[in-house]
Amino acid sequence: MRYDLAVIGSGGGAFAAAIAARAKGRSVVMIERGTVGGTCVNTGCVPSKALLAAAGARHVSLDDRFPGITTSQVGVDFPALIGGKRELVESLRAGKYTDLAADYGWELLAGTARFNATGSEPVLDVDLVGGGTATVEAGHYLIATGSAPWAPPIDGLAQAGYLTSATAMELGTVPRSMIVLGGNAVGLEQAQLWRRLGVEVTVVEALSRLAPFEEPEVSGGIEQVFTDEGMKVITGARVARVDRDATGRHVTLSGASGQPTTVTAEHLLVATGRRPATDGLNLDAVGVETGARGEVVVDEHLRTANPRIWAAGDVTGGPQFVYVAGAHGTLVADNAFEGAQRTLDYRHLPRVVFTSPQIAAAGLTETQAAEQGYATDSRVLPLEHVPRALVNRDTRGLIKLVADRHTGRLLGAHVLAGGAGDVIGTAVYALANQMTVTQMAELWSPYLTMAEGLKLAAQSFTRDVAKLSCCAS
Repeated sequence: MRYDLAVIGSGGGAFAAAIAARAKGRSVVMIERGTVGGTCVNTGCVPSKALLAAAGARHVSLDDRFPGITTSQVGVDFPALIGGKRELVESLRAGKYTDLAADYGWELLAGTARFNATGSEPVLDVDLVGGGTATVEAGHYLIATGSAPWAPPIDGLAQAGYLTSATAMELGTVPRSMIVLGGNAVGLEQAQLWRRLGVEVTVVEALSRLAPFEEPEVSGGIEQVFTDEGMKVITGARVARVDRDATGRHVTLSGASGQPTTVTAEHLLVATGRRPATDGLNLDAVGVETGARGEVVVDEHLRTANPRIWAAGDVTGGPQFVYVAGAHGTLVADNAFEGAQRTLDYRHLPRVVFTSPQIAAAGLTETQAAEQGYATDSRVLPLEHVPRALVNRDTRGLIKLVADRHTGRLLGAHVLAGGAGDVIGTAVYALANQMTVTQMAELWSPYLTMAEGLKLAAQSFTRDVAKLSCCAS
């Protein structure tokens, strides 16, 4: 079986590379040992955001923020909720993955691939699902196997059993209580999801604050939201051990004080990060190097130490976003088949945490800017000064802009707000075009949108926005 490109994996990076290669008239085979579509559509972005939206709808049913609107609690038919999530996933998997492979005309092999070498030539040995083997030869190979949830080495954890973000979304019933280990993106989303479905939730983060890599004001804001919604938040605490008995999982914590504390819940969800999935690929046989976390080592063009083998997406140890994986895949096809020598610029890469309110950021934090030698000037605009938040009767959150003190050029934007993920897209364009906060303050912005908050935050560098007319800023 000889192809121009052999792809191991079938997620966003894999599909982007295959589509780009087929557009260049190249033959492609894709090998997947699990479910076609990778993490995003099957166990990541799509199902988690679908359940977050559903949990948000229930939360709204309990919300009495609008005078004259009577609310009442709605129930949760959990099997129906999970069934709806599965139907959505299956529909997108078919429409955006398996059917696309047929439309573009590449072959999908169900099986487990590992590298071998025939002389100096890399080949793939594939153990096919259902029995039998196949040998695949290609001009170029792409490793796009993604990443998998990772659990730290904690005494008793394996014996006690735990959930991941993937397995939690397959539970048969809504649990009474849950401990979430990890206060970064996945942990925050899962914690709020389950709390809004009626679960008693405790969030444990080893570092000193939730969302520890965001601006401190954002961290403080989301912690207040979680506390107001009835979650218990424990920061600066490390897990010493986990035990289980008939009453649930018992997590022993050691904090800065050195005094152990035990928290108990029916379920324990571990959201402490992901690791590249490279086990079983036999990379040593073809000279492909891996790093300390198991990531495939690549150069700036995404080429491995073997000139015919490339890698894309989470498996490279880079930013774990499906849009990064997609960009990687297209880049690999260009570099492999056209010698384009393309690279990617991650400086203005946006990130979003889909809590409510959302967390979104692009560019540098104040600390990062200082580390790069900038003298900074920053402003924090509470949402009480954003008309869209006022009419929504939800002023939880803020917008923070970090600028170069000498030039006024925007260096970073950080948003905690409803719709922050949409707002940050505007900030990306400002960053990419090296705009100053003065220029941002003078741009047109539609009234009664959350994006107007960026303009108001920019205006706050030179004006007291509390004294502006809401309709004539």
